[in-house]
Amino acid sequence: MEQRRLGKSGIVVSEICLGTMTYGSHCNEKESFAILDHAFENGIDFYDTAEIYPVPPKHQWMHESERIVGNWISTKERASIIIATKVAGPGHGWFAPPLRGGRTAVDRLQLKKACEASLQRLKTDYIDLYQIHWPDHDFGYEETLSALTELAQEGKIRAFGSSNETPWGTMRAQATAEQLGCMRYETIQNNFSIINRRFEDALADICRREKISLLPYSPIGGGVLSGKYNNNQFPEGARFSAYLKEGERQRKMIERFVNEKTLGTTEVIMQIAKDAGMSATTLSVAWSKQHDYVASSIIGANSIAQLDDSLKAADLKLPNDVLKAIDTVAEKYPYPMG
Repeated sequence: MEQRRLGKSGIVVSEICLGTMTYGSHCNEKESFAILDHAFENGIDFYDTAEIYPVPPKHQWMHESERIVGNWISTKERASIIIATKVAGPGHGWFAPPLRGGRTAVDRLQLKKACEASLQRLKTDYIDLYQIHWPDHDFGYEETLSALTELAQEGKIRAFGSSNETPWGTMRAQATAEQLGCMRYETIQNNFSIINRRFEDALADICRREKISLLPYSPIGGGVLSGKYNNNQFPEGARFSAYLKEGERQRKMIERFVNEKTLGTTEVIMQIAKDAGMSATTLSVAWSKQHDYVASSIIGANSIAQLDDSLKAADLKLPNDVLKAIDTVAEKYPYPMG
């Protein structure tokens, strides 16, 4: 599998990354190990998790994904695996993570406590890529970047990055790192798919010029681009089917991912994929990683069959006519996710 560099760091990773946000909720440890092993055997060396995983965040299974990944890492040679995890962002505003009393600031104290706890759960003495799950624009970046730099100097993390960040926040963080002489964000992990191309508006240019690598999550639009939600169907066991039973936050997420524009886009994409001789899932993952600013596309899988469909995108380059057809869909259904 093709290897790509994370920003300007010395870390290179497989062009496909396996996300683990359902391990501990939708998948038990045995099922998770089977999927992780299959990914490893097929060339994936990059794995992404977070302290609040699995989703949806709940007290009863908080930290389970990191714990499962840590147990799995123990079965492999540590140097053969690149591990990314995330510290929960600010515990105020739209979402209060159910950990540390909901007071999850991105200050020095919280960052160091969170990092130590993640190291213990992951059963490792270093984290390859440590990411801020949500930014806190009101807090600023000086203390956050200084604390992350200290963790790197202590050998506990190798590089760090942002997640769910804005164009302003990305440039503000870069300017602050330069001003303070701190290490900088090498990556940004944002939602990016055929049904959500907003990253192309400004962040893509920033990534190119600043040499920051995008790690797109939800390359198949939370499963929507697989076609499973076509005709507003919510199949048993699907992510958004489970969210129907959750609170207001999850219901708003359903409305964003599953709507007239996203489903209309999906119908056309499925035909384009069929004409190209592949599934819509394979096409969507291939499209996601076929951008010069993308280092690795983060896929999710609750079964080996789901994983195999995404793995078919490895080393796959979509021809220009297929790329143009996908662009035409975006013109018909602009900003499907709003």
